[in-house]
Amino acid sequence: MKFSNVDFDTYFANYPDKDGYFGKYGGVYVDDKLKAAMAEITEAYYSICLSRKFIAELRRIRKEFQGRPTPVTHLERLSDALGGKVQLYAKREDLNHSGAHKLNHCMGEALLAKYMGKKKVIAETGAGQHGVALATAAAYFGLECDIYMGSVDIKKQAPNVARMKILGANVIEVTHGLKTLKEAVDAAFDAYSKEYKDSIYCIGSVLGPHPFPMMVRDFQSVVGIEAR
Repeated sequence: MKFSNVDFDTYFANYPDKDGYFGKYGGVYVDDKLKAAMAEITEAYYSICLSRKFIAELRRIRKEFQGRPTPVTHLERLSDALGGKVQLYAKREDLNHSGAHKLNHCMGEALLAKYMGKKKVIAETGAGQHGVALATAAAYFGLECDIYMGSVDIKKQAPNVARMKILGANVIEVTHGLKTLKEAVDAAFDAYSKEYKDSIYCIGSVLGPHPFPMMVRDFQSVVGIEAR
């Protein structure tokens, strides 16, 4: 089966390619000074994250710290309300430690940072859940944590801001532009470009320059694997 020039029958074997492309999308579009940093993370991911030692440690963390596997709940009343022809089930990522799926990739990214000898993790957050998850991961591994967040979102998401601070994160207010997620992303990446030798940028979704989409995809694949 193909969609947007991606053959899903051979998806994990062929995508992304060596240049970070998923079909016609992807790549590494960053400043020249960050290309070396992206190459370092890519090399580390392939050499470290695919090793037996890393996989074993991440599995232990998922079981003992995150509380995985998360349960599957049969949504009986919703299924009945829709006529009963289709039975709906929910994979309960809300029961993952910290309350969302975000910790799945944050623990993986922070563990990679530890193996690479980095001292700090940097990220942006909007609603705050990614920030909480990364702050949790940083606290677990003893890493510094800088979270960039727009002024508007800081006011809207005060409980999550408090959680990040309790976990030891440095929440940095972004006051320019619309003061929301876009500006927080720009500020976080700008900070990373100045600190990449001692830090790692931890993106919150399957986007951004290679190898981040691949990393988040792989770390989040635990949800589908468990659901089977």
